[in-house]
Amino acid sequence: MGDPGSTGPSDGRVTPAGRPKRPTMSDVAARVGVSQALVSLVFRNQPGASADTRRRVFQAAEELGYRPDTAAQLLRRTRSRQLGVLFTMRQPHDVGIVEALYPAARKHGYTLVLNAMVETRDERQAMDELLGLRCEAIITIGTTFERHQPATDVGRPSIVEINPRTRAAGTDVVRTAERNGMHQAVDHLVAQGHRAIAHIDGGAMPAAEERRRGYRAAMRHHGLAEHIQVHPGDYTEESGARVARDLLARPELPTAVIAGNDRCAHGLLGTLLRAGVSVPDDVSVVGYDDSQLARLSFIDLTSVRQDAAEAAEVAVRAAAERLDEGRTADRDIVLDPTLVVRGSTGPPRTRSTPDSDLLR
Repeated sequence: MGDPGSTGPSDGRVTPAGRPKRPTMSDVAARVGVSQALVSLVFRNQPGASADTRRRVFQAAEELGYRPDTAAQLLRRTRSRQLGVLFTMRQPHDVGIVEALYPAARKHGYTLVLNAMVETRDERQAMDELLGLRCEAIITIGTTFERHQPATDVGRPSIVEINPRTRAAGTDVVRTAERNGMHQAVDHLVAQGHRAIAHIDGGAMPAAEERRRGYRAAMRHHGLAEHIQVHPGDYTEESGARVARDLLARPELPTAVIAGNDRCAHGLLGTLLRAGVSVPDDVSVVGYDDSQLARLSFIDLTSVRQDAAEAAEVAVRAAAERLDEGRTADRDIVLDPTLVVRGSTGPPRTRSTPDSDLLR
């Protein structure tokens, strides 16, 4: 019996209820004049059919409106070769990672099942939904995952966490060397002649604590401990706008600000510019992530780049190592960031020659 495909006309036949009959694999085989087994090989991308036969099978399927029933195929497999992805849609960098996961998964022979985190569902519920869809491993992006026994009966999955808020035992972690990234940002601003460099931190958001520590360490490294300013914030435009309003109410602005991420920097930039502050002449601004937002020509934001494609590739590879090679030891994979300099940073308006010890 042929497996059903998607709805669509085949040869004009109808069901007893009067609906068009869904085309089947046997219909495709009959149209091409080959066996159903050979058609199955073609749709499973297995060897055994010539290039011409493959072309004719796909052509017949298109003419009949046949689509393989992937759900039925999945049920027949011993392994699903599916990776679940838990993510939020709030941060542009996270969305960039999701996009990069598709080619990475395909390269390793896996497909993805996405599940977005929203306020109406907790993480455990989202996790169990992915396990119910036979995902063999779960990749989380910027979540607060806590290890638990799933409510389903499929057992504990392999977990890979990208930029986690906390590191759970029994998982692989893919993260950025945040202190290095902040050090690059401070180094760049000091080389431009800045001393009064402030930081808007990300509060309890992923990587915020490490970025805050990196900022403080870099400022002390350059002998600027007395200029350290950490302003509470988060990874939203509103937090950047709020800090900008606070800074504007003070007698003197810092000459440079490193925001917790690009969205925060965007809110800071907009509020400063509306107040008549020139960027970068009066205040230089640095973001973090180098998301698509930073690259927009009218924002032109200097930002610390996290490579979304690299994070996706190593996360999928880590999952594949556990599933295909049997690795059991946890891995902590640290990726190096890179500062991308654009038009939002420059020398301060009243630049003095920087001390040599600040540039070491």
